Amino acid sequence: QVQLVESGGGLVQAGGSLRLSCAASGRTFAMYAMAWFRQAPGKEREFVAGVSASGGNTDYGDSVKGRFTISRDNAKSTVFLQMHSLNPEDTAVYLCAADPRPSPNSRVVPRTSDSYDYWGQGTQVTVSS
Repeated sequence: QVQLVESGGGLVQAGGSLRLSCAASGRTFAMYAMAWFRQAPGKEREFVAGVSASGGNTDYGDSVKGRFTISRDNAKSTVFLQMHSLNPEDTAVYLCAADPRPSPNSRVVPRTSDSYDYWGQGTQVTVSS
C-alpha cells in the first residue's frame, strides 16, 4: 500500500512555469513506476508523463513533450513534474499515480490509467491567458 500526496499546483499566466511534487509513503517507492495524469472538466483522463522504477526511462504525452520534465528522488520518495511554457490547454487537475513493478530495475512506463494501482487526490493547475 502506498499513499500519494500532490502539491505545487496553482494559478499561473500563460508562458509561465510550475513544479509539481508527489510525496509517497511506504518503504518500497523504488519498486514503483510513477506517472502524472491530468483531467480537465468534461475530458478523459490524459497521460502526461511517466518514469520507470529504475528512473532510467521516461515517457511523455504528445501535448507536453519538450515542455514538461518528470523526475524522481527515491531517497525522498518523491516524484516531480517540472512544467514550462504553460498554456490554457494545460489547465486541469494533475494526479500522481503509482504502479508496483516486480523489480526496482524495471524500465517499464505504462501509459494507461488502469495500469496504476494507487492515486493521489490531485492538485489543480490553472493557466490564465
